[in-house]
Amino acid sequence: MKERGIRKANRLLAERPLPRDGRPRTQTRGTRPARSVTVNLAESPLGWLRARGLVNGRQFEAGEALRGDWELASLGPSVTMRWDAPPPGRSARAAPDPAESTLVQLAAKRRFEAAVAAVGAGLADIAWRVVCAGEGMRDAEQALGWPARAGRVVLTIALDRLADHYRLK
Repeated sequence: MKERGIRKANRLLAERPLPRDGRPRTQTRGTRPARSVTVNLAESPLGWLRARGLVNGRQFEAGEALRGDWELASLGPSVTMRWDAPPPGRSARAAPDPAESTLVQLAAKRRFEAAVAAVGAGLADIAWRVVCAGEGMRDAEQALGWPARAGRVVLTIALDRLADHYRLK
């Protein structure tokens, strides 16, 4: 499936053809599909839910607080090599130890773990998948083995618990 991307501010817009009866439409090269939709590829799944009124502002802020702690603690997978400077030889100065975490990272990790514990084991899975990992609702529901449209209800409960944990009004 070919996409045309247009970058504007914090948006990466792509035009995708709409499927017909669950099947993608066949398209000849260089022609536009009869029906298409423009999507923002840079938008998070939580932002998508917020833009459509499926989560309220308090729930959105709670999710963003959790994602902020996740990012600050650097808990995501490392997908590239480390670009730290190599040790400069026999001098007293060397590259920083990659196992050492900063105090900010440690504090963020503690906040993240406390928030996940406050949400609870059954609800934390969907919250982590949608908010931190950036999975779409359909993908998260399939990965957890849940029926379609069950994830949003569970996610809103998890976000409410997060908002209570972060003491958001």
